[in-house]
Amino acid sequence: MYEELKAAVRDVPDFPIKGILFKDITPILQDGRLFRVAVDALADRHKGKKIDAVVGIDARGFIFAGAVAYKLGVGFVPVRKKGKLPHKTVVTSYTLEYGSETSEMHVDAIKKGGNVIIVDDLLATGGTAMAAATLVKQLGGNITEIDFLIELSFLKGRDRLKDFPVFAAIAY
Repeated sequence: MYEELKAAVRDVPDFPIKGILFKDITPILQDGRLFRVAVDALADRHKGKKIDAVVGIDARGFIFAGAVAYKLGVGFVPVRKKGKLPHKTVVTSYTLEYGSETSEMHVDAIKKGGNVIIVDDLLATGGTAMAAATLVKQLGGNITEIDFLIELSFLKGRDRLKDFPVFAAIAY
């Protein structure tokens, strides 16, 4: 359905380290029409549902999550790398396909019982999205769905997120 988006994604070999084939979304971001198609793919599926906030994952997830939150008329909640948020936070650590990381969210970012969508640009091993889900759950939020523009299905990140509904517009 989103073949035009898939065709616009640029492959960059050996980035950020040798052996990784990076899926570059900047061609989509640079084309206003394609960017709109991408945002619509993530947002339109939630129209008419009770959504209280969209959680975006640092950093490329912010691009899509902010636009989805705007389109749905709800708040945007950033999940940032440790040390980037100025207020009291909840924190979790996780592993990536090529390292480890720590993420955090403000303690007052999610209302207990609030319905939340988590949005990121890419699902690889699922570590980053699982960290965001852990933070949302720590604050008492309900995860309606975890949405991605791209899924690298061969890395089986969806398996790590098996307790949540997952959507990806594009799969490789």
